[in-house]
Amino acid sequence: MTHTRRQFVGTIGAATALIGAPSILRAQAQGTFRIGALCPVTGSGSPFGSGMQKMIIAAAEAVNAAGGAAGRKIETISEDTQTSPQAAVLAAKKLIDVNKVQAVLGTWSSGVSLAVVPLTNDANIILMNTSGAPALSVPPANAKGLSYRFQATNDRFGRAFAEICEREGFRRPATMAFNNASGVGNTEGFRKAWEAKGHKVVESVVYEPNQPTYRSELQKVLAANPDVIVTGSYLADTTIIMREWYQSGQPVKWVMPGWAASPELVKAVGPDVVEGIISVDSVSNENALSYKAYDEAYRKATGQPGQSNVYAAMTWDMVHALALAIEAANGTDMAAINAKIREVSNPAGQQVYTYAEAKEALKKGKINFEGASSVLDFDQYGDVTPDFGVFFIEGGQLNRRYVVKI
Repeated sequence: MTHTRRQFVGTIGAATALIGAPSILRAQAQGTFRIGALCPVTGSGSPFGSGMQKMIIAAAEAVNAAGGAAGRKIETISEDTQTSPQAAVLAAKKLIDVNKVQAVLGTWSSGVSLAVVPLTNDANIILMNTSGAPALSVPPANAKGLSYRFQATNDRFGRAFAEICEREGFRRPATMAFNNASGVGNTEGFRKAWEAKGHKVVESVVYEPNQPTYRSELQKVLAANPDVIVTGSYLADTTIIMREWYQSGQPVKWVMPGWAASPELVKAVGPDVVEGIISVDSVSNENALSYKAYDEAYRKATGQPGQSNVYAAMTWDMVHALALAIEAANGTDMAAINAKIREVSNPAGQQVYTYAEAKEALKKGKINFEGASSVLDFDQYGDVTPDFGVFFIEGGQLNRRYVVKI
């Protein structure tokens, strides 16, 4: 069952009517577990957000088809973060205070997740995100241990960037970072990993968002004569930077996160501008049976292959991990559910790949749910480590050359 903001008034009316309803109706309402699907349907995360939201709904349907979790159906209430911390906070407050959700799933950007996590912490409910900021792993953001990250940290992205630059033979890297936790986290992670290899970064620039031009920042970086520029950037600012760099005529290679160096960037600036860019992003657990189930659901919901949206695989896994924890806890006590998330996802235990299979296996003992997005082994911070795909833009297409494991 799915709700949107447009059904807000109806939801309030239904809740008011329920107060005076017969006890059997109230019992039915209590027989659900409500989750908030808080995804970036609009804004810079919009190329991924709709698919992320649809996979939360599809995964909840798969759980419900198998009898639910601890006897309860999963009910999904959807909101749009607009990829804006301010809008996300308003949406999260509605989900928590009005809709009474018991978990929030699908926050994408680090700025949004960092803005929302104080609210979920105050409500003592779980937040599952796909953000990279290292700050999400530690207090105060994760002071209660209720935050789970299904994406690699920015620090891990930076280490992957360093491995790629060394493999590709670069010797004079510079960095450009969008001034937020994610952007700076990417380039700082790279710098640390690069210097640990005995190398130096020739120039580093942090730029402010929402500028009509980044020419001065770009000129500063290019003046250091780098052979590659590593970015912590988003689509909108990358589009401007690419146009201005191309106009400069100075040859240099680029390494970027996949959410910036995407098919949308090719459309925005043209294939000639982005030829040879190295795009780095998490890659899903493509050989697992769980990925097959996700891919089928994603194709059915969107008409696109599952590979086209790694974040949707992450939200698919969020619902499965949460529902299995509810099932293992045999109820809706949040402390008990939180204590079971690692238990159902991490070794040791019977490897399982679908909710129905996992639910049945739980009756016999421990399980190890292998996700569609990664093997889904949470560390002490609630983080996982997906593999990284290395894509080269060639002739307007992103072609995966190899995979880096960190």
